[in-house]
Amino acid sequence: MKHHHLQETALRYFLEVVRAGSISEASTRLNVAGSAISRQIAHLEDVLGTPLFERRSRGMVASAAGEMLAVYALRTALEADRLVQDIDALQGLRRGQVRVVTSEGFAIEFLPHTIAEFRKKYPGIVFHTAVCPPATVSRRVREGEADIGVTFSRTPQSDIKIEHREPAPVMAVMRRDHPLARFTQVSLSQLCAWPLALPDTSTTIRQLFDVVSSQQRLVIEPVMVSNYIVSLHNFALASDAVSISGEVTVRSRQVRGEMALVRISDRGMDARSIELQTLVGRTLPKVVQLFLEFLRAQLANIGAKADSVA
Repeated sequence: MKHHHLQETALRYFLEVVRAGSISEASTRLNVAGSAISRQIAHLEDVLGTPLFERRSRGMVASAAGEMLAVYALRTALEADRLVQDIDALQGLRRGQVRVVTSEGFAIEFLPHTIAEFRKKYPGIVFHTAVCPPATVSRRVREGEADIGVTFSRTPQSDIKIEHREPAPVMAVMRRDHPLARFTQVSLSQLCAWPLALPDTSTTIRQLFDVVSSQQRLVIEPVMVSNYIVSLHNFALASDAVSISGEVTVRSRQVRGEMALVRISDRGMDARSIELQTLVGRTLPKVVQLFLEFLRAQLANIGAKADSVA
């Protein structure tokens, strides 16, 4: 039968070409000769009796049949990984790995601290983390490149299971002795009277900020824009500038007395959420499930502290 020919090596090579968009790039990523990859794909196409790619001048795109096979290949690879990790779990979770992809705000302090706490109980677990824009976080979860996505989101994503969601209102960030720090909440019009240090437009927080500002016809002219949020916050600490952030991103710095956080009161500034994301239909390895539960608890703890401060 045809499915007997869908061997591990052929599927692995095929899936990498789908991800890379070309045999040459897949060859580099896999450290395998391009000719070997081409032979495996040609064999699959011969067995299945249909082209798996559309060959284009700028690379290769999966055909309709190729897309169907890619879904199968991804599920097979993920299931094999789950099986191996669950067998390791029988040894008392002494080994295993968790792949986490996250947007920048969680990668500064929250995620490193959470991983450190988790490894106190399970020291043999290895973590692979990557920091990406929110849209890329969801894509990498969807394509099986990560087990868990930790991100801010404004809209639902296809093929993504939301394991946990909670509100993530936008906060103003400033020095503790800043004139605005004495307020419990501020408006965008108040912020505009001060120098602004803002994230770039690839972030959900900047997108939300721009949408609400536009609705109010406010003219926003930041004095600093960066794709590195720590630089923005440090600039605010060194000047009269105000930046913006989510609670989870700067909670530790607030607790240490380094920064002040003030809620932005304008309607619509709470229209985004923190999400823990996994792939729809995937059975997670035991160790990933345990870390997911640990993440939920840590986020709930931060949310409770934020509520008490508010």
